Amino acid sequence: MRNKNSQFNQLPKELDSVFSELEVNKHLRQAGIKKSFGFSCSYLFQLIFCLIFQHRNWFSLLDSKKADQFPAKDAVYRFLNQATFNWRRFLLLLSTFTIRKVASLTNRTRPKVFIIDDSSYDRNRSKKVELLARCFDHASLKMRFYKGFRMLTLGWSDGHTFMPIDFSLVSSRKSQINGISDHIDKRTCGYKRRQNALQTEPEQIPDMIKRALTSGIEASYVLMDSWFTLPPLVKAIVDQGLDVIGMVKETKQRYNVNDKMVSLKQLYRLAVPVPSGKGVLRSIHTTMANGTPVKVVFIQNRNKKSEWLAILSTDCTLSEQEIVRIYGMRWDIEVFFKTTKSLLKLEKEFQSRSYDALIAHTTIVFTRFIVLSWQNRCNTDERTIGGLFYELCDEVNELDWAVALQQLIELLQDVIKQTNKKIKKLIQSQLEQWISNLPSYIKAYLPISVCES
Repeated sequence: MRNKNSQFNQLPKELDSVFSELEVNKHLRQAGIKKSFGFSCSYLFQLIFCLIFQHRNWFSLLDSKKADQFPAKDAVYRFLNQATFNWRRFLLLLSTFTIRKVASLTNRTRPKVFIIDDSSYDRNRSKKVELLARCFDHASLKMRFYKGFRMLTLGWSDGHTFMPIDFSLVSSRKSQINGISDHIDKRTCGYKRRQNALQTEPEQIPDMIKRALTSGIEASYVLMDSWFTLPPLVKAIVDQGLDVIGMVKETKQRYNVNDKMVSLKQLYRLAVPVPSGKGVLRSIHTTMANGTPVKVVFIQNRNKKSEWLAILSTDCTLSEQEIVRIYGMRWDIEVFFKTTKSLLKLEKEFQSRSYDALIAHTTIVFTRFIVLSWQNRCNTDERTIGGLFYELCDEVNELDWAVALQQLIELLQDVIKQTNKKIKKLIQSQLEQWISNLPSYIKAYLPISVCES
């Protein structure tokens, strides 16, 4: 027999409270992720969300003895393949709501940043996945080609907590293996995501940042790797009111110094050495070819001390050390990619051929990360209830056992005084018998009145 309340008891108690606190079901409804009949979308969402915590995938769960307690395979795949569900809006609503909670725990003077980067989304064993493309992994040491997508991700960080805001599984027009399905309705959100997938990454980034700013997320800087620090993209971001801090490499890009266009290597020779910079070698104020004023800081390469690295900042008022420190926050997104792939089963949990299912499952994996990040912040930040709980535990640990034992006896004495004579004699005799059997070194700490017969 199937438990009638099973669809309302999917989440463990620890996660149930977080889902209520972050209003996950409300965000699902606001994003149009709802059904008029059958299993509710919130139930199916929670079912997929909890797979990772049960150490199972959907196939192994249906193959287990509890398979009759869950919906059929088709119900879940219809949920994932639904093109009308606005998963981008859901992720943006959830991340914005959570970031506001995190921001209340962050000092206002602390810089808050957007971080942009991409990572490989590998589907090497696939042949018929929608919009599958042949991509090049430039970040891997193997420098290999693979079948799949580039997962372009926009995140937010305050240096302690990272939150994913938006993403796009980028395909390719030139190296495309499969195209868009002919059955997709062009009026749906799913079709718009497919259109975005065929755009280049620099074309999508300004729209991602615009959506984040419109939703109310606050940030001062946009951090990016050398693959994205291009003059047109930098200018597009600066025009939205944000400053850019990014790594730059020796390319055809030129910089204007005294009305002379120079390369990055030539710019290094013209830069002024920084005294006692502790890894910071030189810095210089210059202008990009499109007229954007920037400050370029040259630092020593830790892997090869004979070489240098260059960091560009459009905020020329920052010191060299501050530019390097803020750019160091970009590493949060690398940790995010590693966590989602190694621990949260991105790419591995579902093997669907539909592009909608890839988007839906990736959004659910990002939701797992948001929930875990918020729980981690609550348990480590001193200003949260979790921090107060741990402080209380420390106070309890410091309480002397002898004092605790005396307080326990005194509490029993107060209880005895408030009872009738018959119960009073019973408790008194039991207490005296217990005390008489205690070792002498413990009796020495007890009140004298209790030891009296």
